[in-house]
Amino acid sequence: MPPKAAVDKTFRAFVPDQGLLLPPSLDDWLPAEHLARFVAELVDEHLDLSRIHAAYTEVRGGPPYDPRLMVRILLYGYTIGVRSSRTIERKCADDVAFRWLAAGAAPDYRAIARFRKRHLSALGHVFVAALALCQAAGMVSLGRVALDGTKVRANASKRKAMSYARMTEKEKILAAEVSALLAEAERIDKAEDQQFGKNRRGDELPAELARRETRLVKIGEAKAALEREAAQAAREKAETKARERGDDDDTAAGKGAAAAQQATPKPKAQRNFTDPDSKIMLTGDGAFHQCYNAAAVVDADHQVIVATDLGANASDVATLLPMTEQVATNTGVAPDEVLADAGYSSAANLDAAADYTAEHGTEFFIAPGRRRRDDPPPVAPRGRVPNDATAKQRMARKMATKRGQAVYARRKAIVEPVFGQMSTLQNAKHLLLRGLDQARGEWLLLAACHNLRKLHGHIGVSGLAVLAAH
Repeated sequence: MPPKAAVDKTFRAFVPDQGLLLPPSLDDWLPAEHLARFVAELVDEHLDLSRIHAAYTEVRGGPPYDPRLMVRILLYGYTIGVRSSRTIERKCADDVAFRWLAAGAAPDYRAIARFRKRHLSALGHVFVAALALCQAAGMVSLGRVALDGTKVRANASKRKAMSYARMTEKEKILAAEVSALLAEAERIDKAEDQQFGKNRRGDELPAELARRETRLVKIGEAKAALEREAAQAAREKAETKARERGDDDDTAAGKGAAAAQQATPKPKAQRNFTDPDSKIMLTGDGAFHQCYNAAAVVDADHQVIVATDLGANASDVATLLPMTEQVATNTGVAPDEVLADAGYSSAANLDAAADYTAEHGTEFFIAPGRRRRDDPPPVAPRGRVPNDATAKQRMARKMATKRGQAVYARRKAIVEPVFGQMSTLQNAKHLLLRGLDQARGEWLLLAACHNLRKLHGHIGVSGLAVLAAH
């Protein structure tokens, strides 16, 4: 069949050089319920920026960008996964939403990065403000919450980490190389003095020597930090054991000091040179990376994060009670039910959970995990619970009931999608800022923006004004 012949088709008008009778308005190009409008309304009308304004105490110098502008573009960027200051700068020029938020201004990436670093603590408080708005919108009931942790990649390569044993070995090698280079430099100096006369300053260092000396200093600092950590851990362990035996405070302190003096880091203890606060942790892909460990408590109603924190300990077990208490601090109400996996199961946690239940009424559902050889036998699934049953036996008995299984089955559906959403929509699996304090501040900002995205989906832009009116 022969191909059809082309016809004189009429296309829609396309005139790239057509001028406009009136200047265009960015406001007309942004949909009424766009997330950027929601962020602008939030920053302009609902967030307290007094902590940021209070930081400007110097009259001299050029005028900085308005804090409202900077908070607008940072919040919007962190909500949609655009966190790089350079990328935000580009977006302010070629993205309608960013240009609208910045009102046509184009702050350079250095100004954005400096503002974020300077006011990170104040930006972290947005989490509490966003949570309060979610509560006011009826999105948080605290009838059932789930706690879990996730490993968040630090802005550091594991190849920049070194073990204590390797540091000791490398320190000796570098010290010998530095000594040899110094001797060689002195020999060359004497030879040049004889040839050219003593006309050099005498403080020049060969580039190779300067590089090795710098590495030697960094290794020495890293070794000292590991030794301090080992001494502190030994001190705390010895003092705890002494107090458990009934020793008084002075005796416990003395034993702690003795243990700290004798402590040495384990040969495999590592420290990273790029971000020393981060630690090597096993992640979900089965590999080890430089990470921080983030914990979050999520409400079952709308997957709103009601408590969160970030630390450098790979284990989750120590965060059960602090996270539960933070829920009550942030919201003013203790949750009815707390769901947690086996990573939070320990004798100390279960005893503390029982005490918390007796005081606040919160019921815990904690997976008991695998039974160890030294664990007492499980309690019968039916009948009266023995009076001498341990907290772990009681929890295992409760989790074996139909109610316990039905309640715990909801844990994954409550908390784990939140980490998936933050990873996918906000690129929250990787942190940009280094050091524990800055990493924690960035994680709080990411958690706040997750809640803001949930709030926007629930009430929209117009609902924010109605919420404030009530």
